[in-house]
Amino acid sequence: MKIHISVTNDLVTDQRVNKIALSLQKMGFEVFLIGRLLKKSLPLNRPYSCKRMSLFFKKGFLFYAEYNLRLFFYLMFQKTDILLANDLDTLLANFLVSKIKNKKIVYDSHEYFTELPEVFNRKFVRKTWLFIEKLILPRIKNSYTVCESIANEYKKKYNINMKVIRNLPNKNYNNEISHETKNKISEIKQFSKNKNIIIYQGSINIGRGLEEAIKAMKYIDNSILLIIGKGTIYDDLIKLRSKLFLKDKIFFTGILNFEQLHHFTKIAKIGICIEKNIGMNYYFALPNKLFDYQKAGVPVLSSKLPEIYKIVKTYKVGISIENHEVKHIAEKINFMLNNKKKLEIWKKNSLCASKKLNWENEEKILKEIFNSIS
Repeated sequence: MKIHISVTNDLVTDQRVNKIALSLQKMGFEVFLIGRLLKKSLPLNRPYSCKRMSLFFKKGFLFYAEYNLRLFFYLMFQKTDILLANDLDTLLANFLVSKIKNKKIVYDSHEYFTELPEVFNRKFVRKTWLFIEKLILPRIKNSYTVCESIANEYKKKYNINMKVIRNLPNKNYNNEISHETKNKISEIKQFSKNKNIIIYQGSINIGRGLEEAIKAMKYIDNSILLIIGKGTIYDDLIKLRSKLFLKDKIFFTGILNFEQLHHFTKIAKIGICIEKNIGMNYYFALPNKLFDYQKAGVPVLSSKLPEIYKIVKTYKVGISIENHEVKHIAEKINFMLNNKKKLEIWKKNSLCASKKLNWENEEKILKEIFNSIS
C-alpha cells in the first residue's frame, strides 16, 4: 500500500516525519513524502521517495493557500491508498482528496496548532484555522499527537480519542560521523577553548527563552552557549549577541542535518529547554530536544511547563527554573556547572532514561494505528 505524507517544512530538520516514514516503510508501506523547497534547503538523502515543492509565497495566508492548492492538485493525480497529514496546515488538502477519491486519511498533530503564538495573537488567522479544525478534525477517525495534554484538550474540544506518539529518538543512532561534521565540531571546540558548552537545539522562534539565555551568559564564566537551528528570530538573536558584546560566548551554527545532530549534542555539558508559557501550545510542549539531550547523556535545565517538568522530575535528569529572570537562569546554570557530582548523576540518569524513552517503543502505537486501517 502507498502512503503519501505531507508537511509544510523543507523536511531537512523534521526528525518526527522521518522516523514516521522509516517506520511505515519497515512495516511494508510504500512511502512518498511531500514537503517544501527553500532557497537554502540542504540536500536530502532518504531511502524513500520525496518531493519538495518550490512555492512563490514564503509565509502567511497566501503561502498556506498556495501550498494546500498545489498539494490538492498533486495528490488528486497520484495513486495512493492512505493520506497522512502533518499538522493543521496540511489537513484541508488531504481531507478534500480523501473524500473525493475515497481514500483513508490519518492526522498527526505535531502542535496544538491554533494555540501557536503566531496564530493565537491574530484574530482573523486563528478564526480561519479554528473553522478548518472544527470542520474536519471530528471527522478524522485515525489521529495521534505528541503528548497526553494535547490529546486531552482535543478530547474536551471535539470528543475525539487521539493516540499519543511522542517524538522520541531511536534506541540506536548512526555512529558514522561525516567529514563536514568533524570539521564543524572542531570549529566549535576551537571557539570554546575547552570551556563548558551549553547547548540549545531546535527552532529559533519566540517563546523559547533564548533571549534570556543569551543575556544570562554575561553572568556565566568559562562557558559558551551553542545555538543550533534557525527560525523567525535568528537574525534578532545575532544582533542581540553583538549589542551585548558576547561574540566570544555565543556560537550559532544555523541549520544542521539531524542525522548528524547527536554528535554535536554529545560535546555539551548541559542542555537548555526553557520554553515560556505564551499560549497553550507552549504550555503543553514536549520538545524532542529534551529527549535528544538524554540520549547524549546531557543534563537539562528546563522550564516548569507540565509535560517537560514531568519528564525532568520523573527521570531526575536535571533541574528546572522558577522564572525567566536573566540572573535566575544564570544562577541555575552556574549551580549545575559547579556541581560535578550532580552532573555525573544527571548524566547517568539521562542515559538510563533514554533506554526507556525511545522511538522503538512509540513505534508500536504507530503500528497499531496503521495495521487497523490497512
